[in-house]
Amino acid sequence: MATFGYCSSKVPWKHVPAHTTRDTGHGRKETRTIKTAQVPAWITFEGATQVAQVRRTTWRKKSKGSPKRKSVEVVYLSTSADHRAAPALVLAGWVRQHWGIENKLHHVRDVTYDEDRSQVRTGSAAQVMATLRNTAIGLLRAAGFDNIAQANHHMIRDEARPLRLLQT
Repeated sequence: MATFGYCSSKVPWKHVPAHTTRDTGHGRKETRTIKTAQVPAWITFEGATQVAQVRRTTWRKKSKGSPKRKSVEVVYLSTSADHRAAPALVLAGWVRQHWGIENKLHHVRDVTYDEDRSQVRTGSAAQVMATLRNTAIGLLRAAGFDNIAQANHHMIRDEARPLRLLQT
């Protein structure tokens, strides 16, 4: 999938049927709406057959007694999967799955390993470090840990634990 926000206004999204899902959990309510259309001629991504507009509206409680905060995010994408292989709700599932990956891997790398502030930048060192972080996260998840920060603290309490994890 590729995003193409720069010319999204040329597609008549007002007239495209929408498919909406609603979820509640983790202190928020979310409404996701997806609209799909055949790829217009002006989109030149090779192989693109379908475009979509995904709108996420989220209401979050700030704290007890305070008003809810609303945020709206609109994303445009194109895909080579046509409407038969990926009808709107299937495509919406793929987009949501992508965010699951983002939350389980990249968010952990950003927050737990503070990757954005890493000063490793020469040669291929940054790529090697990203690979090592991904490997550590994967091993910890395979060992049954959901919270990687807690897993790291658990591992450093006994120097043999990381070695045993690598051997399994």
